[in-house]
Parts: sequence; C-alpha cells; structure tokens
Amino acid sequence: MTDETVLEMEIPPIIACTISRNVQEFELLIEDMESALGEQWGDLGFEEAIPFFGQEDAESLEFVAIAMDAEDEADLPLLADIIGAANEHGIKVILITEDVSPAALHHLMRKGADEFVPYPLPESELQFAIDRVRAPAPAPVPVEAAEDMGDDQPQKKVKLKKGASRDGVLIAVHGLAGGVGATTFATNLAWELANISKTDAPKVCLVDLDLQFGSVATYLDLPRRESVYELLSDIENMDEDSFSQALMDFEEKLQVLTAPADMLPLDLLPPQDIEKLLKTATEHFDYVVVDMPKTLVQWSETVLNMAHVYFSILEIDMRSAQNALRLKRALQAEDLPFDKLRFLLNRAPKFTDLTGKSRVKRMSESLGISIDVQFPDGGRPITQACDHGLPLATAAAKNPLRREIAKLAKSLHEIGKDSAEAA
Repeated sequence: MTDETVLEMEIPPIIACTISRNVQEFELLIEDMESALGEQWGDLGFEEAIPFFGQEDAESLEFVAIAMDAEDEADLPLLADIIGAANEHGIKVILITEDVSPAALHHLMRKGADEFVPYPLPESELQFAIDRVRAPAPAPVPVEAAEDMGDDQPQKKVKLKKGASRDGVLIAVHGLAGGVGATTFATNLAWELANISKTDAPKVCLVDLDLQFGSVATYLDLPRRESVYELLSDIENMDEDSFSQALMDFEEKLQVLTAPADMLPLDLLPPQDIEKLLKTATEHFDYVVVDMPKTLVQWSETVLNMAHVYFSILEIDMRSAQNALRLKRALQAEDLPFDKLRFLLNRAPKFTDLTGKSRVKRMSESLGISIDVQFPDGGRPITQACDHGLPLATAAAKNPLRREIAKLAKSLHEIGKDSAEAA
C-alpha cells in the first residue's frame, strides 16, 4: 500500500465523546460506547471539553456522554458549563451517573442535559439513549395539515381558569406490592368519577407519580410527552399555562398527567415541588387521583398529609401482609397519620369461599388493620382492557370488578357532596 493510498483512505469522523474525570473508572461505559460506535468516539477530561467544542475536530460531534459519580459533585458548576457549551454548539448531552444526589442530577438536567442513564449501565439502555438523541427532530406540522390528520391530530389543549380555587378532593392510590392492581384501580376510579353524572359531572385529574414505571399512559393509550418532563424539572416556575400544557385530555372527560417518557429518579422532585404540583391540581379540579410509586420516597409524607383518602392496595398473600406491616411500623415510628390509610383487598375470595374469607379475617386481625373494601378478581378481561388502553367501563362494563369500582366512586362522590353541603 502506497503512502498516497493511505492518505486517500477516509478516516471516520468522531461523532461522540465521553467526558469524565477518569473514564477507566467506567469500564461498562467504554464497552457500550465501543459496541455502539466502534472507533467513532473519543474521550475528554472535564477541563478539556469546553475548549474542544470550539475546534474544527468537534464539528462532527453529535453527542457527549458525561460520566460522573458522587466525587464529581464538587465540580457541579464546571459540569453545568460543559452542558451549556454543548448546547450552544448543537451537541446533545447524555448523563451517566453513579451515586449522584437527586439535587445534583436535577440541577444538571435543568441546565440542558438531554438524557439520563444510571451507572452501572442497564443492558442496552445506553444504546437506547444514543438512538433517542441521534433521532432527527420531528418536522413541525402545519396548522392546515393538522386539521385533517384524524386520529393523529395533536391533543386538544386543556384550558385552566386562572385563579381557580375549587379545593378539590385528593385521592392517593398506593400498591403495597407489584401487580396488586393499584394502577388499574386508580385509572378506573378516576374514569368512573369523571362519568358519575351525565348532567353535572365533576372535573377529574389523574396524576401518575410513578416517575420510573408509571403505566397510566399505557392503560389509557396516551402518548408520553416531553412537556411532562419540562413541567417536573421546573415546578418552581410552574403556572396554569405550563401545567395545562403537560396535561392530556382523554375522551374530553378526564385530564391526565402521565409519567415522563424516560425513567427519572424518584427523588428528583423535592417535597415542596410535589406539594405545589398537587395544590395546583386541586385548585382546578374537583377530584385529583394520584397513582403512587410502590417505593416510599421523600415526598411520600407530603402526599399522605395532603390526601383526603389514601388507598393502600394489597392481596391476600404473604408479601402484601409483610409490606403492610412494614408500612404500618414506618408511619407509626414517624408519628405520621396511619389512620388515614384505607386498605383495599384486590382479588378477594368469592362469597362462597369460606376458607378464603377466614384467611382475610385472620390477616386483618394479625396486622391490626381494617380491610375496608374487597374487590373481586375480574379475570382476563381486565388485562385485555389495560393492554388495549381502554377503561373497564368501555371494554368490560359488566365485569364484577368494574361494578365494584363504580360503586366505590359513587360512594366517594356522595360523601364529597354531603361534606360540601354541610360546609
């Protein structure tokens, strides 16, 4: 091979860089970058990044992956400057973090980072993040074309009245174990409340606060929009307009704040942000139903104190019993209002199952709790309705579970009306 041939060989451009104190401390990141990009990536130190962005070699950069751990929080201002410089040059930013505090992560995301991936890296998660930041931005849809798009037409914007003061009822739903049906219950309770009356239906908002695995959007076949993350990342400056832009309209009867499109740390939001979010919601809606994550976080106490009703969903099994006992001890140890919890048993034994009913009674007595509501097992139609993104009232109106949820919604609404009249 001649020298001229060597010179004529095309050298692949560098399209990405890792930025870290020492990339060797992030071995999995090196492996995933090589797997995704081959030799089309480089590595920079924190001090080298900003000067490099202005060089000719950086013109081909599409994104950078900033890897940091708890030790790097001391350099937070420098990292924020790097993100700002990357944005100025049109370079996307992926954060790779290990043991970083939620406050630091929140700060960097607000500075303009596009994606967040925890370290050690979950399988294929970096590749997914790379695909998202490299995906071309969707072309803007002309207003004239949007009018003829049918089912693809943009969602109708929710309009909220400024200065509203409805003082709505806040209902929290918390599953004490995975798969107990908490999200199914929260979604359908909100829908039943929104349809409780044909002439004077209350305004209802459903809020999904499971920031990592929230499924409300799936159960109602709603898209997850970036405006949700934009709202959650800047609640301090939230007003009626920004709140309404993040809401999704379902069948013109129910307003929904879905979980974000990407997984976020549950502690990303401080208690005061959650308080402001829910206070704004209750000011504009008669009922606000909150689907909680199973994990207790900083702001769980905030929701518990604000809620008028706090439903804890469990099943008749050992894991639910143990978790209920743990929750009871945790709340009582902190002198929190445990009495506000209303325990709801899903997939309860049938009326003729005397052995099962005896187990429920023993469970209640041994835990020292009152199981206020027992829901029947709705069977396969429930799973099918959720998979198709339809409320039970639409997909399985005669299902026994749907009927019990409707009864509970009617009871809650009547209690609310009586309380309002008495006041």
